[in-house]
Amino acid sequence: MEETKNTLVSLQLEGKTYEVGELVLNNRQIYFRYHQEFLKTGLNISPLKLPFTGEINNSEKEPFDGLYGVFNDSLPDGWGRLLLDRSLSSKGIDIYGVSPMDRLAYVGSSGMGALCYAPQLEDRPDFDKQLELDAIAEEMRHVLKGESTEMIDELFTLGGSSGGARPKILVGFNKQSNELVHGYDQMQDGFEEWLIKFPSSQDNAEIAKIEYVYYQMALKAGIEMSDCQLFHGKSGQTYFGTRRFDRTVKGRLHAHTASGLMHDNFRMSTMDYGHLMDCAFRLEKHVNAYEKVFRLAAFNVFAHNRDDHSKNFSFLMDGKGNWKMAPAYDLTFSTSAYGIHSTMVAGESKNPGEKHLLKLADHFGIKRPDLILEQVREALTNWRLIAQTCGVSKNVVSEIEKTFNKLNKI
Repeated sequence: MEETKNTLVSLQLEGKTYEVGELVLNNRQIYFRYHQEFLKTGLNISPLKLPFTGEINNSEKEPFDGLYGVFNDSLPDGWGRLLLDRSLSSKGIDIYGVSPMDRLAYVGSSGMGALCYAPQLEDRPDFDKQLELDAIAEEMRHVLKGESTEMIDELFTLGGSSGGARPKILVGFNKQSNELVHGYDQMQDGFEEWLIKFPSSQDNAEIAKIEYVYYQMALKAGIEMSDCQLFHGKSGQTYFGTRRFDRTVKGRLHAHTASGLMHDNFRMSTMDYGHLMDCAFRLEKHVNAYEKVFRLAAFNVFAHNRDDHSKNFSFLMDGKGNWKMAPAYDLTFSTSAYGIHSTMVAGESKNPGEKHLLKLADHFGIKRPDLILEQVREALTNWRLIAQTCGVSKNVVSEIEKTFNKLNKI
């Protein structure tokens, strides 16, 4: 495979296309320069780390192999990276010789958010039938076990551009007809763009139901989330789905993770919720940003969502260049690799609690944080009732409830 040396970056933002700039690989260094015409738009796609100038810039080797975070956000990790590597290996390509620039070329225009890359190295397989979730889940199990599957290219097309460790697909969903189709660039009338998750080999068998209960509790806690629902295969197996927040009726929105914005290595993160609050304020330019992050921090602490790493927080930019924190996602009962919170709370990651949350609130001048904590705790008291309604087993209901009671000192 010939190495990708030049990549043109464009932005398909709310129905308009802009030529952003060019990435160049030279002597193992990746350089980027904005086009002068794009600079005139004022659409700063990465305000914290990528200089918004006409100069040639290059990032440090770490944490993103020489890419700026805004471009690294377009690359799949976890499941998506596994699929691409398997697909390339099946074609006889040495994956250890594949550069970040090559990977961007495979993403092309299919990535999350609004950034697109040309030239695109591969055409995507076409789909002309409704998707069947159980069949896709079975093929995913083969991949996770390291077994071969003839559907590897189809799986990459369905979910290879997504992030996160859990297998997932990007689809079009028609609520009226309950149809699921491949997520084409131009969605058919009546269809919305959704993401559906599948369990990994390490997940609790009831992970979809648990995450759906968390979605409902988060709404009660005053946290903004995209629409979510449970999907069912022919076997009765349950899958969790959510409407994509980077797609609207106007078109794409530019999405940027906290990891990419602040150049935080989410696998060895040093991020604190205080850093996230500062980032949110700098982008939204309003003190309400502090409260949004604080409320989410409280929910993650009291609901035992410890996999709260920097790729699980994102920000969105619209066609006018306005930024806001994206709806919350990946909220569920979880334990990180080391059993601690991936994002610290006022410097504490092992066992953060109310005193650390209040210290955080005091530092940022949040008024009446006790009311926010009370609202979050009240929302979590609905766990048993909602979980039983969703069919979560008695053992799982009781085990998670015990953890809640311990965290909330009930």
